[in-house]
Amino acid sequence: MTTRQYSSQNVPTQLGQSAVQIFAANERMNQMLIEHLDPRAWKAKPPGKARPIAAIFTHMHNVRAKWIRLTAPHLKVPRQLHRTKCTLRQARAALSESAARCAEMLAEALGGSSSRIEKFHRDGWAKPWPVGVEMLCYMLSHEAHHRGQVCMLAHQLGFPLPIKVASGLWNWEKLWKECGSPAGPGYVA
Repeated sequence: MTTRQYSSQNVPTQLGQSAVQIFAANERMNQMLIEHLDPRAWKAKPPGKARPIAAIFTHMHNVRAKWIRLTAPHLKVPRQLHRTKCTLRQARAALSESAARCAEMLAEALGGSSSRIEKFHRDGWAKPWPVGVEMLCYMLSHEAHHRGQVCMLAHQLGFPLPIKVASGLWNWEKLWKECGSPAGPGYVA
């Protein structure tokens, strides 16, 4: 699977370059889950009031689109996904697109003084934050939370992810290299 990449090579600061590479590894994790998810789990009804896996991934994409729309409206905002009608294939493509836009946003926000991005807007109701590493941390935490939900729901629904995939989410060296940084974490390409 080829994931759309945003190159960090044109970003002027090491923080901006690292943010782009980190978000690329984050997106690779999302794509790994979708690639190896049993298609029957996609819209399966989870126990209790939990949302289906399809709704979790569409939420992740739609939130990214909101971050871009509110924080960097000069960037192309990806189209929203419908939580009940979205297919696995559509989600993969949309997540790839929104990851590329988020990488552009991070590169600009954390890349130096010429940025048009002054604040990170998580939501319309939330107080905006100054641009900084906190922005990246918030974005990563949100997605890691939902990846955990997906792994747990897949297991509960009887479609556990292969051990190689579940443990692969923690192999940052491999993920980093797959995303275009041959030296691995801590080294800017």
